[in-house]
Amino acid sequence: MLLEEERKLVVKFGCKMLEAGLTTGTGGNLSILNREKGLLAISASGLNYLESSPADVVVMDLEGKLYDSERKPSSEAGFHTALYKKRFDVNAVVHTHSVYATTVACLNMELPAVHYLVGFAGKKVPLAPYATFGTPELADHVINTIENYNAVLLANHGLITVGARIQNAFDAAEELELIARIYIQALSVGTPVIVPDEEMDKVIEKFSTYGQAGGKK
Repeated sequence: MLLEEERKLVVKFGCKMLEAGLTTGTGGNLSILNREKGLLAISASGLNYLESSPADVVVMDLEGKLYDSERKPSSEAGFHTALYKKRFDVNAVVHTHSVYATTVACLNMELPAVHYLVGFAGKKVPLAPYATFGTPELADHVINTIENYNAVLLANHGLITVGARIQNAFDAAEELELIARIYIQALSVGTPVIVPDEEMDKVIEKFSTYGQAGGKK
């Protein structure tokens, strides 16, 4: 099977998105790029994650040509391929509709450094302007907004996280959902105090060496 390992991981982390409450039903999508082969494995459009098998995961190239696949790729394949073309440090993309991150996006707000764990994304999570899902306009907004951050909010839509590995992108989605919840709760009772940029520089540097060698960071 072409990209068998990547397809297995897409199934695994699609189920983990549901288990972690980062999306519901068939919402959201994820992909993994094999740069050596120039191919990516991406979740199929409208297919239940819990009922998916590796054979259901779509294999395509960065120009949209399908390989060894009977399903249609996610309707958001455009911003996945655009991100891989723009960011050579990115080999995995996770897109969620998690409740609190999406709430921030629906307020058309960025997610600031209300907690140092925003460092999973950078000094903040920027906000991309709204565009209809699955359109070239949305892909353009994503790549024009994300810059060197590891996450971007989509106005009135959801969250995208990226990483060198699927585990990195998934971990960022989980942590940023927690921070979004903290931010919404803090806003409900007062004015959150934002961690200064200079402190976030220290945090991001510490994150680069955090965790066990070869393990989760």
